[in-house]
Amino acid sequence: MWRVPWWGVVSSAAAPVLMVGGWTVAASLQPRFDPVADTVSALAAPGATDRWVMTLTFVAVGVCYVLTALAMRPAGTAGRLILITGAVAGMLVAANPERAGDAYPWGHIIWASIGLAGVTGWPAGAWRRGTAVPWGLRPAVAAAAVVVLLALVLWFGAELITGSGQAGTGRQASRRRAGRWRWCCPAAARSGRQRSAPGTRGVAPRTGGNQARRPRVLPPMGNSARLRPTSPASLRSQIKRV
Repeated sequence: MWRVPWWGVVSSAAAPVLMVGGWTVAASLQPRFDPVADTVSALAAPGATDRWVMTLTFVAVGVCYVLTALAMRPAGTAGRLILITGAVAGMLVAANPERAGDAYPWGHIIWASIGLAGVTGWPAGAWRRGTAVPWGLRPAVAAAAVVVLLALVLWFGAELITGSGQAGTGRQASRRRAGRWRWCCPAAARSGRQRSAPGTRGVAPRTGGNQARRPRVLPPMGNSARLRPTSPASLRSQIKRV
């Protein structure tokens, strides 16, 4: 099974660092920003101070997601494509920011929803079976990751709908867990060793059919069945008797 190249591990580790660093810098530039109640999308909205910081962060993180998906060669193709789709949608969120006075910015809502679905559900299509599969891509582990990430996304959605004042916390929690999982999978795939398939240990490799076969050695015969050599004198005596 293919191993993950080093740049895949670097991109997966850089994505959460860039996201946290980007929204920390962007939030510090705002005269007023509540990280518990406000989402990071507000940092890239028109009217925000230096909104280009958060916009550039969305693009950089999306590029990291794409690189991670390309590097995840041991993962299933469907999961990698889902992650790339979520990454591209996340970059398009920057091109469709929230706008003041618009309660339902549909462009932002659609792309943000696709991005959330992609970065949350990609393990469902990335799992594989087999003894050589890294632990992070095994069916049970991938299913558990999807359940945890989906629960965090549902919490974030409930905060947006009910307006309980913790939408920012829910969004940050889902991003952090998803970022850690995207780092764990490439790291485990790169550090893991390929194990031999069951039943192949100790089995010698087959040789080509063109090689000559070894001659079959027959077991030695008993003393009674051995042929005794005949001397010339005994042969003449036998002829005289006839």
